[in-house]
Amino acid sequence: MARLIVEQIPVLSDNYIYLLHEPESGATGVVDPAVAEPVLAILRAKGWRLSHILNTHHHGDHTGGNLELKNATGAQVVGARKDAGRIPGIDVELSEGETFLLGHAAAMVFETPGHTSGHIAYWFPETDALFCGDTLFSLGCGRLFEGTPEQMWASLSKLRELPPETNVYCAHEYTAANGRFARMVERDNLALLTRLDQVAHLAGKPSVPSLLADERAANPFLRADTPTVARAVGLEPGTEPARVFAELRRRKDVF
Repeated sequence: MARLIVEQIPVLSDNYIYLLHEPESGATGVVDPAVAEPVLAILRAKGWRLSHILNTHHHGDHTGGNLELKNATGAQVVGARKDAGRIPGIDVELSEGETFLLGHAAAMVFETPGHTSGHIAYWFPETDALFCGDTLFSLGCGRLFEGTPEQMWASLSKLRELPPETNVYCAHEYTAANGRFARMVERDNLALLTRLDQVAHLAGKPSVPSLLADERAANPFLRADTPTVARAVGLEPGTEPARVFAELRRRKDVF
């Protein structure tokens, strides 16, 4: 298997698009293209040919460039089988546990409902890279537009079990805002305070990707099964984690 070259493309107000290039085969994928032109510009500059468009979910700020890119390059559109009717131009449909090959680089596919009902994530173990869309953010998680707290907690728990050295390539730059809420939840969490200090010194540079090890230690939405987070939202330690998560998400929605 091969390691990917990852190019991060900031677009719109806070979105990230990711170009994935597998140098052995020349295959190149793009994850969640909100718009097409910045992707095409980098492809031209690098001399890469786009072969695949990988979507995590159907929202327009993740699929808005699908058809233009497909028409310009002939790339195949890849997305969730359960959400195929809402992914523009979809060619390849994937479900939980299936493997997607980008050249010689293999991704394991996870179904991660919660933000939307058909959300998926792609984990490339050889690259230590997780492309998780709007399920997991640095120090946060996505809003529950279509799923339940139980679904989202199960999705986050699934991603939390990946190796700690995994780089979390989420789709938005929300870390500073998420951190303000996280600090309110766990004021004495040293891992969180360290992460907040790191972000404060980035001077506008991307805080993404983050390490999964750091997210496990600092992200309250991955810590709904810990006593400190339960107490912070007014619940007893030992409360069902999905219930703690639900209260945490409710409070973040009005924060």
